[in-house]
Amino acid sequence: MSDKNQQEMIMKFAGFEQQIQQINQQLQAVEQGLDDLTSLNNGLDELAGKTGKEILAPIGRGIFAKAELLSEELIVDVGNKTFVKKSIPDTKSIIEEQIGKLKEIHGDLNGKIEEMNQELTNVFMAYQQDAGESCACDDCEDDECSCEDETCECDDSDGECGCSDEGKGCGCC
Repeated sequence: MSDKNQQEMIMKFAGFEQQIQQINQQLQAVEQGLDDLTSLNNGLDELAGKTGKEILAPIGRGIFAKAELLSEELIVDVGNKTFVKKSIPDTKSIIEEQIGKLKEIHGDLNGKIEEMNQELTNVFMAYQQDAGESCACDDCEDDECSCEDETCECDDSDGECGCSDEGKGCGCC
């Protein structure tokens, strides 16, 4: 395989690596979102039937305040900073819908990784096939050599063998 072809392969592999890393980052974000929504959904179960009882209400990163739950009616951001009143079951339904969408995205991303792996395998197999068809001695240009069965038969224009096995019975010197 020529240096140019090797450079092309290296560039292709680097491109695959970069794309796979990006998809893995997206997968991690989706998985974090799934964890957060699942935790939120479970937390809503704990609110049911707790009207009039004291709860710990999150007010920020790891900070909670004791509060009394006045009703099971929740104020929910449904998008674009639009807030509506929802019951716990209605809120859980919204969250479950979001979980479903994230699971679908997770599946799509896994599918993309599988496609990338298949493409990478195909490129690698093509690379191996090209490498198998090139000069076995790696010292002459493909058009100067007719190597077969690990025996170098260089047809170098200066009459000298560039084979690394020179003098070792390679068949060309």
